[in-house]
Amino acid sequence: MSSEATARAVKENVAATVPKGRMGQPAEAAAVVAFLASEQSSYVVGANLFVDGGQNQI
Repeated sequence: MSSEATARAVKENVAATVPKGRMGQPAEAAAVVAFLASEQSSYVVGANLFVDGGQNQI
């Protein structure tokens, strides 16, 4: 099995464990970081935000 095929298989296996059924995209995590760095999150204190497609909920 080539390294590309191995990487694809690993990604498919991980995606199968996530309720959303797919891997997260960098832009999705970046949006959360941008929110937390913005004034919009000024009243957010001590929260855990899981950017994991719901995996933390299972």
